[in-house]
Amino acid sequence: MCTYGIIAAAAGSPRAAQQVAWILHSSSKKDSLPWHRVVNRRGKISLKPRQGRELQKQLLELEGIAFDFNEKIAFDMYLWVPEE
Repeated sequence: MCTYGIIAAAAGSPRAAQQVAWILHSSSKKDSLPWHRVVNRRGKISLKPRQGRELQKQLLELEGIAFDFNEKIAFDMYLWVPEE
Protein backbone atom coordinates (compact mmCIF):
# COMPACT_ATOMS: atom_id res chain seq x y z
CA MET A 1 0.00 0.00 0.00
CA CYS A 2 1.42 3.36 -1.03
CA THR A 3 0.31 6.89 -1.89
CA TYR A 4 0.55 8.77 -5.15
CA GLY A 5 2.80 11.34 -3.46
CA ILE A 6 5.25 8.78 -2.08
CA ILE A 7 5.63 7.22 -5.51
CA ALA A 8 6.12 10.66 -7.08
CA ALA A 9 8.79 11.54 -4.50
CA ALA A 10 10.57 8.22 -5.03
CA ALA A 11 10.62 8.98 -8.76
CA GLY A 12 12.27 12.32 -8.05
CA SER A 13 9.22 14.56 -8.49
CA PRO A 14 7.60 15.03 -5.07
CA ARG A 15 4.94 17.38 -6.46
CA ALA A 16 3.82 15.05 -9.24
CA ALA A 17 1.17 12.96 -7.46
CA GLN A 18 -1.43 13.74 -10.15
CA GLN A 19 0.95 12.51 -12.84
CA VAL A 20 1.37 9.24 -10.94
CA ALA A 21 -2.40 8.84 -10.92
CA TRP A 22 -2.53 9.54 -14.65
CA ILE A 23 0.21 7.00 -15.40
CA LEU A 24 -1.55 4.34 -13.34
CA HIS A 25 -4.84 5.09 -15.06
CA SER A 26 -3.41 5.05 -18.57
CA SER A 27 -0.89 2.20 -18.25
CA SER A 28 -2.06 -0.22 -15.57
CA LYS A 29 -3.78 -2.71 -17.89
CA LYS A 30 -1.12 -2.59 -20.58
CA ASP A 31 1.80 -2.92 -18.15
CA SER A 32 0.09 -4.98 -15.43
CA LEU A 33 0.72 -2.30 -12.81
CA PRO A 34 -0.67 -2.93 -9.30
CA TRP A 35 -2.78 0.25 -9.49
CA HIS A 36 -5.10 -0.90 -6.72
CA ARG A 37 -2.31 -0.61 -4.13
CA VAL A 38 -2.07 3.17 -4.48
CA VAL A 39 -4.35 5.51 -2.51
CA ASN A 40 -4.43 9.19 -1.63
CA ARG A 41 -2.48 10.81 1.20
CA ARG A 42 -5.45 10.49 3.55
CA GLY A 43 -5.48 6.70 3.20
CA LYS A 44 -8.60 6.65 1.09
CA ILE A 45 -9.46 5.41 -2.37
CA SER A 46 -9.63 8.34 -4.78
CA LEU A 47 -11.83 6.68 -7.39
CA LYS A 48 -15.49 7.57 -7.41
CA PRO A 49 -18.30 5.06 -6.74
CA ARG A 50 -19.13 2.96 -9.80
CA GLN A 51 -15.93 4.18 -11.48
CA GLY A 52 -13.54 1.68 -9.93
CA ARG A 53 -13.83 2.36 -6.19
CA GLU A 54 -15.61 -0.90 -5.44
CA LEU A 55 -13.12 -2.97 -7.45
CA GLN A 56 -10.13 -1.30 -5.81
CA LYS A 57 -11.55 -1.86 -2.32
CA GLN A 58 -12.32 -5.49 -3.12
CA LEU A 59 -8.79 -6.12 -4.45
CA LEU A 60 -7.25 -4.51 -1.37
CA GLU A 61 -9.45 -6.51 0.98
CA LEU A 62 -8.48 -9.72 -0.84
CA GLU A 63 -4.86 -8.82 -0.01
CA GLY A 64 -5.75 -8.40 3.67
CA ILE A 65 -6.02 -4.61 3.79
CA ALA A 66 -8.67 -3.45 6.28
CA PHE A 67 -10.71 -0.26 6.15
CA ASP A 68 -12.18 1.61 9.10
CA PHE A 69 -15.73 2.95 9.28
CA ASN A 70 -14.71 6.03 7.29
CA GLU A 71 -13.32 3.87 4.45
CA LYS A 72 -9.78 4.79 5.52
CA ILE A 73 -6.72 2.53 5.60
CA ALA A 74 -4.45 2.52 8.65
CA PHE A 75 -1.11 3.68 7.29
CA ASP A 76 0.64 2.63 10.49
CA MET A 77 -0.21 -0.96 9.57
CA TYR A 78 -0.06 -1.04 5.78
CA LEU A 79 1.90 1.87 4.32
CA TRP A 80 5.00 1.01 2.27
CA VAL A 81 7.72 3.61 1.95
CA PRO A 82 10.65 2.80 -0.37
CA GLU A 83 14.14 2.83 1.03
CA GLU A 84 16.33 5.72 -0.01
